[in-house]
Amino acid sequence: MHPILKVDISELSISERIQLAEDLWDSILTDSNAVTLSEEQKQELDRRLEVHKQNPNRGSSWEQVKQRLGFAQ
Repeated sequence: MHPILKVDISELSISERIQLAEDLWDSILTDSNAVTLSEEQKQELDRRLEVHKQNPNRGSSWEQVKQRLGFAQ
């Protein structure tokens, strides 16, 4: 086991686990070459971006979603 993983994740609070997941994801995204998308994924992202541009007020912000789920700080 990697030394950093010696902590039993199930012992962390939910908010700590969410923060850990966010930190892990952020660490992956710092290297744009680490995540590759298929052509289908790129097309889907382009489609969603176009839908957003047509109606930018539709949907929820990340902060609104976290608040609805009870994770807002």
